[in-house]
Amino acid sequence: MELEYNILRDKILGCWTGKNVGGVLGAPLEGYRAVNDVKFYLQDLKGNPPANDDLDLQLVWLNAVERYGRSVDAQILGEYWISYIVPEWAEYGAGKHNLQAGFTPPLSGYLDNPYRDSCGCFIRSEIWACLAPGHPDVATRYAYEDGIVDHSSDGLFAEIFCTALQSSAFVESDSRKLIEIGLSYIPENNGVCKAVKTVCEAYDNGDDWKTARKKLFNAVPGTFGEQITPIKDIADKETPLGKPGWDAPSNIGIIIIGWLYGEGDFGKSLCIAVNCGEDTDCTAATLGAIMGIIHGASKLPQKWVEPTCDIINTICINNLSGGLWIPKTCTELTDRVLGVIPAFLGPRWCNCLDDGISVETQADMSPVRNDEFQTGINGLGKFSDYTLPELQKLQPFAVQYKFPAFDVVLDYTEEPYLKASEPRKLKLIFKNNGLLRQTLWLDVKIHAPENVQIKPGKSLNVHVTNLYNVRNEYEIEVLIENFTEPRIDIIFDISSKGRHTSHCIKATLIPDFRVDNVPF
Repeated sequence: MELEYNILRDKILGCWTGKNVGGVLGAPLEGYRAVNDVKFYLQDLKGNPPANDDLDLQLVWLNAVERYGRSVDAQILGEYWISYIVPEWAEYGAGKHNLQAGFTPPLSGYLDNPYRDSCGCFIRSEIWACLAPGHPDVATRYAYEDGIVDHSSDGLFAEIFCTALQSSAFVESDSRKLIEIGLSYIPENNGVCKAVKTVCEAYDNGDDWKTARKKLFNAVPGTFGEQITPIKDIADKETPLGKPGWDAPSNIGIIIIGWLYGEGDFGKSLCIAVNCGEDTDCTAATLGAIMGIIHGASKLPQKWVEPTCDIINTICINNLSGGLWIPKTCTELTDRVLGVIPAFLGPRWCNCLDDGISVETQADMSPVRNDEFQTGINGLGKFSDYTLPELQKLQPFAVQYKFPAFDVVLDYTEEPYLKASEPRKLKLIFKNNGLLRQTLWLDVKIHAPENVQIKPGKSLNVHVTNLYNVRNEYEIEVLIENFTEPRIDIIFDISSKGRHTSHCIKATLIPDFRVDNVPF
């Protein structure tokens, strides 16, 4: 299917406009557990809507894409996160501090981060959907790179689910088909999947939205609505207390409640989502973006659109030292995204025309898998990158490095701690990435502090074939008797015989002196 320029632009503008409307609508009630009765904006906007992090975080990602194009990855996004994102709270702060400590994604999103399953990355899904409209397989791979900066597990799955759904919404409008597509991009047994299915079953059973909400909260009890109110003052005594930080599943479920029970009505849908409570700005903003893509900006009700006056205000971006160019309106943001799509998707899928661009969409919205051919057969001309299901299985302890001729995965196999006198394993996985389609011999030299023992030794000779789906795995054992430094850096210096480039990757381990957590 071809997305013509006028339709594409209308849908992208609808995405950002809907996102802006939903975020503004839900912001005043964020963080409370209650059944609300919102029918319209609670603020007097006066043509200047308040700032909302649901939209402005993605403006940083836009700047990264404008500079790096399709090469943008978790490493680059992590650098932008440290440099330009202000918040220090919850998953935002944990991810930032892990990055500053030298832990690369996905470790940055996982390590000592109780809020890794919360809502802070599914609210960033729209940028990838709009950069790869009608290409959920492309969009979700970048959503993965985004999510692992400061999230893991259900938090990450929530962003991938939303991204797949929103990218597909450029060519599909049926809510149940879109939900099915979104679920196909994440593992089956997780909280997000359980939340979505619980709401769909309640809707099909004829339950009203309040009953669906109650079933959702019992199936996947979150904590976002408990953050501001003391436990004794929470009015909803029937809803169980959830695990602190496990918020993405229940809030994804709220998005589905608003979408299904709103029955296609933009304002009704967003109000139902807000009236479910919890992370109200995130749920309404994401739902507003979904419906904005489906209907296009031209068909969004002016009752909701006019009070925001197309204006974007930011709250979470630090640009005091310059380096970022922040769009001031949804229209400007739309045009900036349209300007990047040709380089992001490339000539295979994007056509540059005299009056704009058009996009050839993905024929099958299902995720790409690496099981089309027999493993070990001639790999020339075949898809050889890690698929999204494979990447999701590798996280949260496996760090991917992409080099011109080959890829390397450094798998910590567990949290990056090291106990004295106890050996722990690291794993290196080498794979030909298919770009140069060459068989390679690699020399790997391992540099470690003198008091660190490396088995089987401090050098490896690695053969990387160009056969289909073949990877070479090596286990490295690390042992230290006594700690003399607060961290241990192990450098893997990788060079290819007959080629001029060499590459280094680093494993960072920290001494493990932890004891079991003791409650106050």
